[in-house]
Amino acid sequence: MMRYIRYGFLAALGIVLVSVSLANRQMVQLKLMPDALAELLGFNLSTNLPLFLVVLGGVVAGLVIGFLWEWLREHKHRRDASVKSTEVRKLEREVKKLKKKQNQGEDDVLALLDEAS
Repeated sequence: MMRYIRYGFLAALGIVLVSVSLANRQMVQLKLMPDALAELLGFNLSTNLPLFLVVLGGVVAGLVIGFLWEWLREHKHRRDASVKSTEVRKLEREVKKLKKKQNQGEDDVLALLDEAS
């Protein structure tokens, strides 16, 4: 059921994006700097692109910047989780060694039952 909802949503999104793209095909000039600043510095880069590419490119750039920002912001949480995971594995090995040491000299069946619990 969820798969069909997801496919329906993606199809609707695709139709909207194609419709917006077809409606905004006119060319616009994209400049690196305002004219006054470009005259002061002596150079300016500009290009002509269809309007839909400028709009969709801005959306994609915003998503990439947002994902990168979140990834950098969550770095300390990932680091802490990694340290805790390493500590848990170390403690599990220590518990296993202690159980083996405790069960030395006991019956094998009893030792297996003790390890399982």
